[in-house]
Amino acid sequence: MMDKICISALPIDVAKGDVNYNLSETEKWLSQAPRSTDVAVLPELFSTGFLREPAEAATLAEENTLRTKDFLLKQARLHNFAICGSFLALENQHLFNRAFFAEPNGDFAIYDKRHLFSVSEESKVFTAGQSQSPIIRFRSWNIAMAVCYDVRFPAWIRNTGLKYDVLLVPANWPDKRSFAWTHLLQARAIENQAYVVGANRSGEDKFGCYDNQSYIFNYLGESIGKADGPIIYATLSHAMLSDFREKFTFWKDADNIMIN
Repeated sequence: MMDKICISALPIDVAKGDVNYNLSETEKWLSQAPRSTDVAVLPELFSTGFLREPAEAATLAEENTLRTKDFLLKQARLHNFAICGSFLALENQHLFNRAFFAEPNGDFAIYDKRHLFSVSEESKVFTAGQSQSPIIRFRSWNIAMAVCYDVRFPAWIRNTGLKYDVLLVPANWPDKRSFAWTHLLQARAIENQAYVVGANRSGEDKFGCYDNQSYIFNYLGESIGKADGPIIYATLSHAMLSDFREKFTFWKDADNIMIN
C-alpha cells in the first residue's frame, strides 16, 4: 500500500479556442509541478476553454484517439505522474465535456460531465454524461472524478461504501461565486470522508476572475493545500484517512439511494 500521494492543482490561464497555445502552456506548467507530484490536475476544458457556439465547438472537438489524448499520455510518461482535467470531446456527433485520467502506463479513463450549467449556454452545446465516474486505482489509491458544476449535486458523487479516497474536480468557476465553490468542495469532502481537489483555472474573462480559486481539502473539510508559486499541492496520507474512517464510521449510516 502506498501511504502517501502528492497531488498538484495547476491553475492555467486558458485561452479561448487556441489549442496550440493551451497545449504549449500546459507543457510548461507540467514541467514546473513539484517533483513529488503523483497526480497533476488541470482546469476544466484546459485545451479550448468554454466555447458557447455549437458550430465553433464542433470544429475543435476531438475523439479520444486524437491529438489531446496523445499529448496527455506523452506528458504523463515524461513526468511519471498521472494527469487529470477535462477536454472538448466528440462522440457519435455529440459534444461532451469529458474528464480524463491519463496514466504513465498509457491507461486513459474518462468521465463525461453529468450536470451542465443551464444558466449559461453549456447545456445547449454539450450532451450530459449518463455514467458516474469510474473508480481509478492508481498507486494504491482509489480516485474518482467530477467536473465543476457537478459538485452542487451531492447524490451524484456520493461515496457509497467508501469506494473512492480522492475526488478530483477540474473547474472553470469565477470568483463571483467563490463562496459557493469553496463550501461545496468542503461539504463533499466532509460528507464523503475523502480528500477533494478543486483545480480551477486562472486569469479572467467576461464572467469574472478565476485567480486563487484552487483548493485541496482533507476529509475534515480542512484546507491542506500549499503554494509552490501559483501551483497548489498537498501530500495526502492514506493511513490518516483510514484511521479517521475507522474511528468515525459515518459512511455506514448513509442512505443507500440508487441514482437513476
